[in-house]
Amino acid sequence: MRRTIRCCVRACGLVSCPARPRSAWDDGHVKPLLPFVLLVGWSVLFAAGASWAGPEVDYGRDVRPILSDNCYQCHGPDDDSREAGLRLDLKDAAMAELEWGGRAIVPGDSKASLIIQRITADDPDERMPPPDSGKKLTPQQIATIKAWIDQGAKWKDHWAFLPPKRPAVPSVRGSKWVVNPIDAFVLARIEQEGLEPNPPASKETLIRRVTLDLTGLPPTLEQLDAFLADDSPDAYEKLVDRLLSSPHYGEHMARYWLDAARYGDTHGLHLDNERSIWPYRDWVIRAFNENMPFDRFTIEQLAGDLLPHPTLDQRIATGFNRCNVTTSEGGAIAEEFLVRYAVDRTETMGTVWLGLTIGCAVCHEHKFDPIS
Repeated sequence: MRRTIRCCVRACGLVSCPARPRSAWDDGHVKPLLPFVLLVGWSVLFAAGASWAGPEVDYGRDVRPILSDNCYQCHGPDDDSREAGLRLDLKDAAMAELEWGGRAIVPGDSKASLIIQRITADDPDERMPPPDSGKKLTPQQIATIKAWIDQGAKWKDHWAFLPPKRPAVPSVRGSKWVVNPIDAFVLARIEQEGLEPNPPASKETLIRRVTLDLTGLPPTLEQLDAFLADDSPDAYEKLVDRLLSSPHYGEHMARYWLDAARYGDTHGLHLDNERSIWPYRDWVIRAFNENMPFDRFTIEQLAGDLLPHPTLDQRIATGFNRCNVTTSEGGAIAEEFLVRYAVDRTETMGTVWLGLTIGCAVCHEHKFDPIS
């Protein structure tokens, strides 16, 4: 199909072609044929266009934001504000038979879908969103929803709640390039794009990459010279082991966790004075350097002080719950800030361990995640 269209486009003069010497046929034979060529070319183009279904509409990327911004307030997860018994944030509810007949979404048939009838209605009493809501779908948004329904209304659940599945390792031509299964996925995409993988990196490049990755620092001249002088087949593996044994490994990796835990050496707010929470920082660094199991890493931070006979280190680990911004300003209401601290701990726990932005549920039902 793509080759046919490209040839027609060239024939119709829509793209430039390489110049060639003129001949006697140019004026006497080609020009009389031009109307015929144009007619055939455009006919093929229109015929090809008629068979195109257009790009696939993705529910999560293209449709869900439209529904969330314009429809969920009255047809979303909040039972108290839901109207007409219609819920559009769940697949089964959005496609179920309604009490008064019909379905809001009929996969493959936008004309039979009540949601399309309502968002395109001329009668303001029938149109959705209602005019008094201050919201109005653009023609592009309406076209997106129509296309999604006509393409089968493919619904995608939240990625975090999908059970993990081990994918089949793709077959590739350059099997010698593949060292582990991940390489096969990378190479499959490279081959799909008609590209060739880069040649193996030099030893100078390898040591710089892995040292920056594992310690956040460039290699020293001594480390570089030692690695270049090591001709053993496992020289790279030995280099990685040395870097993993370095205290700088834990310091570097802890930075990312401490960012997620909202660690800071000061209290924040207007005073922003220092606080002595650095023992928690050092505990995280030690946990990475000692390769602490993740389940223990989790338990001790969330509830180390509640374990039977907790050690000092286990109590220090709960500094995760004390990394929130605090205040000592005059006139602060203690009870108010206790509630704020609890909200902060809950929101951070959900973000760090669950990958969910549960902070939205402080004020209203969450628009995307199943949290109220």
